[in-house]
Amino acid sequence: MTRGVLAELINWTWVRENFANTPPGTPSIVSATIQHIELALIAVVVGTAISLPLGIWAYRRHAVYVPVTVVSGLLYTVPSLALFVLLIPITGLSVWTVEIGLVSYTLLILIRNVVAGLASVPADVKDAARGMGMTKRQLLWRVELPLALPVIVAGVRVATVSSIALVTVGAVIGFGGLGYFILDGLNRYFFKTEILVGIVLSVILALLADAIVVWTQRLLMPWSRRDRRKQQAARIPDVARETV
Repeated sequence: MTRGVLAELINWTWVRENFANTPPGTPSIVSATIQHIELALIAVVVGTAISLPLGIWAYRRHAVYVPVTVVSGLLYTVPSLALFVLLIPITGLSVWTVEIGLVSYTLLILIRNVVAGLASVPADVKDAARGMGMTKRQLLWRVELPLALPVIVAGVRVATVSSIALVTVGAVIGFGGLGYFILDGLNRYFFKTEILVGIVLSVILALLADAIVVWTQRLLMPWSRRDRRKQQAARIPDVARETV
């Protein structure tokens, strides 16, 4: 039954023929996937590099927070196709047009999470660090940012998944990774195989990227695992008393 449904939806001959080797000018499944990863990765890395200092600045100077979030919020509300149209006269039909758009959509998410993460650091912890003689810079890098990391990484996860989804829109100007198959499938009178390849692989990339970010967070924050184990160990006696 399942094989029959898959046979109707997916043309496996097309998948084999377009998996790695295709005529010049036509992306293969492998090359489109690589391009998709590169576009999303660059957007998240650049967006994080811009958002981290802006978020720290906005956290320390509350007067800056409103204009920064307003500008990034306006960029976030502009539809992707409209943003591409606005950028094309400046950057042309190039990868810059797609990357500027993708980076713009990450800023609001990341800046807000940076500020929220820093604001979540307990005041008594910061007072204790100052009492130990830490400077503002030491306080930021040794105390505030490590404790704010879970909230910041949560923003990176959202930005990563949304960037992978938005890359597909770039297919309209020739830089859309797996979005090429979705657009080409629609242009070929709703060729289901191409559309499914683009959608399914995009979803798989988003899930894998999210898992990688979570794994990286655990690698950077080994103390969080120890704290979780301690909490679980502390609950065992309580559970045992309740059962008795």
